[in-house]
Amino acid sequence: MDGAGKIPRQIKLIANPVAGGNAAAKIRQAELCLAEQGARVELFLTGARGDAARAAAEAKSGGFDLVVAAGGDGTLNEVINGLAPSSIPLAFIPLGTTNVFALEADIPFDIAAACRIALNGSPTSICLGRAGDSRFLLMAGAGFDAEVVHRVDLRLKRRLGKLAYLVSALRVFFEHPPEPLEIVLEDGSQRTGYGLIIGNGRLYGGRFSITPGAALTDDQFEVCLLQRPGRLGLLHGLLRMLLKQPLAPAGGLLFKARELTVQGDQVPVQIDGDPHGRLPMSFRAVSGELLMVMPPAQGR
Repeated sequence: MDGAGKIPRQIKLIANPVAGGNAAAKIRQAELCLAEQGARVELFLTGARGDAARAAAEAKSGGFDLVVAAGGDGTLNEVINGLAPSSIPLAFIPLGTTNVFALEADIPFDIAAACRIALNGSPTSICLGRAGDSRFLLMAGAGFDAEVVHRVDLRLKRRLGKLAYLVSALRVFFEHPPEPLEIVLEDGSQRTGYGLIIGNGRLYGGRFSITPGAALTDDQFEVCLLQRPGRLGLLHGLLRMLLKQPLAPAGGLLFKARELTVQGDQVPVQIDGDPHGRLPMSFRAVSGELLMVMPPAQGR
């Protein structure tokens, strides 16, 4: 489905004013860029967790041609959970700390350029993940990375950005040895390991690629299961990721799955970089619930 050349006239702009640095000025710039193209822009600024999801849900019955999320991957995740399922296209303007979706989809960090894609890009049907009752766009994780996300100091994150995750990672590495996980796939087959990344896209945590065979338009995940026990096994996996070397088969297992159930003794879970409860939990790939506006070359 190609929406190139069509300028939406009714836009709901859902923006996080504390995402990244100087977010308020960037949001104002985005609002002006969209309005200068003849669109009527209704701006909603989030103030607390859950606001973006509620605003997106209300937009479904508001007569809008386009919803635009401006913020980080967490803001985008909230908007998706409020909007899907819907035929209203969703565009993204990156303002956050990491913006993995922008990197995955080649959406520029320049506000004016991102607005041009929002207006003239290609609405593309993508696959979403479900973690329990919640949706995710990019990835889900269980184990070390989720523990890091659960324990990151949000005040430190506002001051230090990505470095706050490094502080949390060091604390988790020394305080929480990897717990065993049990995975049951759709066909009943089983796997065991000590850390899990469920990839709906190629990129993870920025420009790292743990699930290189995943794609947002596929109807299945690529899953990376860490199989080496203990802190040494975890350190091995982390070093390979930092050196941008594949985790599989050197201590990891890569496989495709549409549905999996994961068991673990209260092991934490993250989706799209935000905390999302603890195991046990089921995950499945769901197509046809969302149109994401992609750069024109990707939508064709």
